[in-house]
Amino acid sequence: MPMHSLLRRLPVLALAAAVAAHASNASPPPASPAHPASSSLHGVTVDDPYRWLENPQDPAVQAWIAAQNAHTEAVLAAMPDGKAMNARVQQLAITSTTRSSPLLAGGTLFYMQETPPQPQPQLMAQAWPNGKARVLVDLNANEGNTAITGYWPSPSGRYLAYGTAEGGSELTTLHVLDVTTGKALSDALPYAGGGTTPEGVAWDADEHGFTYVRFPLPPAGKEVRQFDAALVHHVIGQASTSDRVVFGQAYSKAAEYRLLTSPGARQLAVLANVGDGGPAEVYLREGTRWNKVLGDEANVRGASWVGQRLLVTSFADAPRGKVLAIDAQGKVSTVVAQRDGALQDVEPVAGGFLVTRSWGPDWWVEQYDAQGQFVRRVGLPEHDIGVEGIASDEGQDHALITYGGWTLPSRWADFDAKTGTVNTVFEVKPAGDYSKVEVQHVEGVSKDGTKVPVTVLSMHGITPNGQRPTILYSYGGFDIPIAPHFVGPELAWLERGGVLAFANIRGGNEYGEDWHAQGQKLHKQNVFDDFHAAALALLDTHWTDRQHLGILGGSNGGLLMGASLVQHPGDYRAVVSLVGIYDMIRHETDFANGAYNVSEYGSISDPAQFKATLAYSPLQNVKPHTAYPAVLMTTGANDPRVAPWQSRKFTAALQNATSSDQPILLLTRMNAGHGIGAPFSQRVGNTAILLTFFAQELGLAAK
Repeated sequence: MPMHSLLRRLPVLALAAAVAAHASNASPPPASPAHPASSSLHGVTVDDPYRWLENPQDPAVQAWIAAQNAHTEAVLAAMPDGKAMNARVQQLAITSTTRSSPLLAGGTLFYMQETPPQPQPQLMAQAWPNGKARVLVDLNANEGNTAITGYWPSPSGRYLAYGTAEGGSELTTLHVLDVTTGKALSDALPYAGGGTTPEGVAWDADEHGFTYVRFPLPPAGKEVRQFDAALVHHVIGQASTSDRVVFGQAYSKAAEYRLLTSPGARQLAVLANVGDGGPAEVYLREGTRWNKVLGDEANVRGASWVGQRLLVTSFADAPRGKVLAIDAQGKVSTVVAQRDGALQDVEPVAGGFLVTRSWGPDWWVEQYDAQGQFVRRVGLPEHDIGVEGIASDEGQDHALITYGGWTLPSRWADFDAKTGTVNTVFEVKPAGDYSKVEVQHVEGVSKDGTKVPVTVLSMHGITPNGQRPTILYSYGGFDIPIAPHFVGPELAWLERGGVLAFANIRGGNEYGEDWHAQGQKLHKQNVFDDFHAAALALLDTHWTDRQHLGILGGSNGGLLMGASLVQHPGDYRAVVSLVGIYDMIRHETDFANGAYNVSEYGSISDPAQFKATLAYSPLQNVKPHTAYPAVLMTTGANDPRVAPWQSRKFTAALQNATSSDQPILLLTRMNAGHGIGAPFSQRVGNTAILLTFFAQELGLAAK
């Protein structure tokens, strides 16, 4: 809902009074009264005085959101560096045209293309490799409110299914177009996954229809419940209400599916997960039957078809990963045993396949023949890059490898599997000079002795002096690694003497599945200990001190921010936490995707897990009369992944508990979600806001 629509629903006099009362930088935040509420779990009473903030339909909650927004905007507007920082961030964001997410099908290359400041990327197609590019889908007429969530070409490339979602909600509607003519067909398939469970499409070999992910259709007049997703089959031209379930009926409330078709769509495999961050079961379709060929004991994390064999990445008895092959009869064999480097991805190429690996902050690609014999390491830069993806088509000698680095904007490399040569075929031209950015590495030691790599970025000539304004970022969960990526507009921070740091903490998979597992469930505290060790490493190497150190994270990384600031409030001067999780005791409910996160966080229905969770859950560990650092939180009213009330409750608790005069701020975007599919202006605005906040609180030199 746009902000002006929300304001019209509030009592005019009450709202005017609230805005006037909180329009000054020196004014206290809006009042957040505590009301008696609690939960009893395993004989423990957990007080919950801000539970009333969970209901967004309550007029009192709506008034509270509006007043908090007014207060936050007033505080941010009073920061003298805001205009200069916003202007520089916008300059740096206006790069040359960018391309992303390439896919090859039937000799056609599909990809997303964005020309800043265009609100949303366009969906493009061109004959590969030298055809003329043309626009297939352009949603920019809607001011960026509608985003493309994904796309899936048919085997020959004649048709394309693509998904759209509104206002950051991620709830997907599928559409179909004829690639040859560019004509949109009449098909519109609502509730096709998104947000809590990934979208997915698998075309039939005859291209008359496809299988896709869908939530159960809601009763008339009711909102869809984003649980119990299944796979349904659609015939082009028929109404979506006639689509029938073909797999996954009652599979799991928190079901997630990845659909993979072999060349020519002759075979279909499904990787089925119960929730996020867990191992997948592997099913192969045989006629109308589905045969489970690998259970979750195989610890499968990904897969790709190479010819008519399905290659899967398995971590059972192989913490760095091995490649298994499954033939059409379901027979399983090892193709590549565990070796150096953590296995990330497998993609086909003529004569064999390509494997992406990582080890901490280092990433690379290897080529193997069809029998799994090592051929060569692909000639990409050896350090400080991350491999974003590989686009390839069965039988083609060439593959597109997408990669980028801290100072290297995204580029496409054409890899020739016969000769091993690598040629850049597309690169983004940045709007700033990144040649003077230096990359250094330090190492922290966590509480249990685990070594934690930290990458430090600064401009040439910026050396440790013990007081550099520094932002430390990490994530720490769900198998998601911290890989080198282009810093883009954050150059605005480095240009003025600031430092950026990125920590490879447990919970990601940079070192393999053990690295992930050591940050899950009962071991989640390791994630917070690793991050604190990374922060102390920046102090020990004299890059900064406690008065100039800020920390940044989002989503699961927002949980990291919340736990970090309540466990070590004196070690950080400022915190920015985006769309975070803070009430882990109430997270596992029907709100947003708490049920999907049980595979990562564990369930509080288990007494041991409840005890461990209560010990770190940020909201329950806020202490009265504590000098908390400056905090800026953001959330989106349409967020399907993390309930916005998480940010509301944590903000209220911190504002009422802190004894310092540092601001505790919350910004709620009323027509936004988790950040997926956000328009260009919103992405740029978010970066400008967080850098402005850090500049003010950490004392970054004025421009």
